[in-house]
Order: sequence, then structure tokens, then C-alpha cells
Amino acid sequence: MNLSFEHVTLGQRVLFGTGAAAANLAAEVGRLGAQRVMVIAWDRETPVARTVAADIKVALWHHDVVMHVPIEVAEKARAAAAEAGIDLLVCVGGGSTTGLAKAIGMTSRLPIIAVPTTYAGSEATNVWGLTESSRKTTGVDDAVLPVTVIYDVALTLSLPVEMSVASGLNGMAHCIDSMWGPRVDPINAALGAEGIRALSRGLPLIAEDPSSTEGREQALYGAYLSAVAFASAGSGLHHKICHVLGGTYNLPHAQTHATVLPYVLAFNAPAAPDAAARIAAAFGTADALTGLQDLRKRIDAPKALADYGFTADGIAEAVAIILPAVPASNPRSVTVENLTRLLQTALTGEDARVLLDL
Repeated sequence: MNLSFEHVTLGQRVLFGTGAAAANLAAEVGRLGAQRVMVIAWDRETPVARTVAADIKVALWHHDVVMHVPIEVAEKARAAAAEAGIDLLVCVGGGSTTGLAKAIGMTSRLPIIAVPTTYAGSEATNVWGLTESSRKTTGVDDAVLPVTVIYDVALTLSLPVEMSVASGLNGMAHCIDSMWGPRVDPINAALGAEGIRALSRGLPLIAEDPSSTEGREQALYGAYLSAVAFASAGSGLHHKICHVLGGTYNLPHAQTHATVLPYVLAFNAPAAPDAAARIAAAFGTADALTGLQDLRKRIDAPKALADYGFTADGIAEAVAIILPAVPASNPRSVTVENLTRLLQTALTGEDARVLLDL
């Protein structure tokens, strides 16, 4: 059969080098000709951010970062940037920090340089997310795509193993969701598969030895690939579920993605045999779910949504909010009944294989 597809590759500079973040940031600030730089970093990330920004002049430090980017937090940051006459945004941290920079960039059209310290992947997408009145809204805008991403393994060495695992599985979710996203094509599927391979190699090395440079290099590389694939393929069922769980119930982002992932894979895999075979090949296992579950056991992955504050009382409401957002391209029909069952199993940490024959 002849190949026929449309693919868009987002334009972005990527600088990857261990111990090179400060030098790379200074070079990029100079290249862009920025005079008024705003650095965004969570309070606990401030020491790392100050190290990264050691060679540039910072006009404004901003530390008011909140998970899922509440609209009032975004408005405050937007006002601060405008008042200070900022001409470049630099975010140092995880997905919440990158998300706040995107919220500013969306309205100001200011360029963003992202310096990730986790494996979230948000830095390589043009997707934004804001939460208002317990509802998380996401959208696509090329203005929020960072012009440059600076990856430095040295900045991730202090990330605890538990958070590294959750963040890395968030990246894995980008890869797997890209296999059946609304705009899936052979290119983003190939990137997603390589991301799975890299993350499944890197995360066990981190779990065994948190100081493993090789493991963290593979994880950062895989996280980037996962985000590029996701940005191209679009948001699939997994992300629609997790955005509701995070925005409505304030569940932690990475842990929620890590927990829900095997259930969505088990749900969709029987209806998407080609995607499932590609995922299995990337894991090097006979089937996709076995590959993911074997990895999760090796790295002691998050297991149940109940561990993060979700309760059975929230399932019916969550299903009602998720259903209208499910992409028409999802390989399996999603109903109130089967989505309810999916969330029930994820709530308790039940074996995901029960969904294979649902």
C-alpha cells in the first residue's frame, strides 16, 4: 500500500550537553539579542536555576509556580513580565515551570528558552494548559513552543528516583499515546518507538543508580523524542483522561500519567494491533502490555490513583467530563461503561490485563 500522510515538524533548536547548561544559555541569550530576561523557577529549583543563569543578566526572577497552571497564577506572571519590560523568558524546572512560561508566551508572544530538570517533555511541544474553576483546558499555539531547549544531565542528578520514574513514565505516555493520536503518521510513530526504547533503557539504570549519567542521558533523550512525537500526533485518550484527573481533582501530574498508562494501553491495544506490535518491538517483548508492565515492576512505578487522592466518588464526574473530549480517532469506542471500568481499575491498581477483553 502506498504511504500517504501529512507531517509537520516543529522548528526548535536543541542543545544537549552535560555540564553545559550555563554556557549554552548565555550563548542563546546573546544569539537572540535579549536585554531583559525573566527566569522562572520553582522555589526549590532556585539554586539550580541560579547556577544555570550564572552567566547572564537577569532582569526578573519569578518563583510563583503552581501545578496545572491556575489562571490566576498565569495572570500574575503575565503582569510581572509586562511591568518589567521582559523580552525573553527562561524557564528552569519541570512541566509546571515550562507550563507557566508558555502561559506568558501565549499572550505576550515572547520567546522562551526551556531548561528542563525532569523528563516531562513539555519543552518540546506547542501545547499549553491552564486550569480555571477546577477545569483544565489545553490548546495548541506555536507561540508557546520554546525557541530553544537546553538539556543538561547534570541538572537532573538530584531528581529523586521516585520522581524520575514518574516523570519518565509521563514521557513514555507521550510515546504510547502518539501511536494512536489524532494526527498519527509513520514519522511520529517512529519517534515514539525510539522514545520508548530510550526510556525503557534509561529508567532502570536510574532506579539502580541515581547517579548514572548514562541512564539520565537516555531518559532525557527519550523524553525529548516523546514530546516531539506527541506534538505531531496530538493528544490521545490517555492525555484526555489525565488532564481531567489533574485539573479537576488536582492529582499530581507525573504520577497520574504513570498510573493511568498501562490501563489505556490495555484498553486500546487489542483494537490497534499495528501500534501494539510497534510498542512491543520497542520494548523488545512479545506484546506491548508485557513490555510496559515488566518495566514498571523493575522501576517500582506508581500503581493506583487512590494513592494520590482520587476516590470512587469522583469516577462518574470524571467520565462525564472525559467522554466529550475523547478523540474520534481512538482505535476503540469509548463508552460510559468501559471508561468507568478503566478508571475503577486504575483507582485500585488492579491488573490492567482485565481490560484486554473488556
